[in-house]
Amino acid sequence: MSIIELFKQYFSYPFVRYAFVVSVVISLSASLLGVTLVLKRYSFIGDGLSHVAFGAMAVASVFKMINNNVIVLPLTILAAVFLLRTGKNAKIKGDAAIAVCSVGALAVGYLIMNVFSTSANVSGDVCSTLFGSTSLLTLTKNEVVFSVILAIIVISMFVFLYNKIFAVTFDEDFANATGVNADRYNLIIAILIAVVIVMGMNLVGSLLISALVIFPALSAMRMFNNYKGVVICSALIAVICAVVGLLLSIVLSTPVGATIVTVDIFVFILSCISCRR
Repeated sequence: MSIIELFKQYFSYPFVRYAFVVSVVISLSASLLGVTLVLKRYSFIGDGLSHVAFGAMAVASVFKMINNNVIVLPLTILAAVFLLRTGKNAKIKGDAAIAVCSVGALAVGYLIMNVFSTSANVSGDVCSTLFGSTSLLTLTKNEVVFSVILAIIVISMFVFLYNKIFAVTFDEDFANATGVNADRYNLIIAILIAVVIVMGMNLVGSLLISALVIFPALSAMRMFNNYKGVVICSALIAVICAVVGLLLSIVLSTPVGATIVTVDIFVFILSCISCRR
């Protein structure tokens, strides 16, 4: 069987098409916000929020909720707001707050899944949540539609607020001086990245989601020096890596999320070698 025939056979299955759509929209959404987060040195906020989402998902599984986003999404957004508010006057500084949320939520989530286990295969459930892949292949049509709607919201907000996000990314003091409320737009950025983290849980899991945020942005920064160029390039790299990673996972029978992240890393290494800036 040729590669083309193999792809045709796989894409005849709805769950593969669902995985393809979700992979593209999540990677695109994450890449747009990734540029701002990297430039503002907020890269690790993705790790912190993903672990909070893991803890929230553990709670949702204990209550046997059909739609765990009812708990996961609000709690992750609240954590994003909390991390944003840990500024200069906070007793726990930003990086320490991220570490506290990250490690604490991960530990509590794993403990809850063990103590209140709803499945005989706890290790399998944890592995699926941390690394995705399995849950990606069991997506329903409603979950795909929900992910697409969230992605449209995130992308639309980014495009609509592009100038304001650009201003607070490079100089918050100047933005405030020109009448832009930097705190408000930082809050919006935090909420949007929280939404992206929750969306990405099914794709690459809570441990790898930050890679979709960071690597396309870093690769694009090696190729372009201006913000708009970096944003566009980051989006293109993210989508291409998502498509290539998904196709490779089909051919090689490897985990989807890990394969996509590996392709992202490979592109980053190539950008470092070919574009020395």
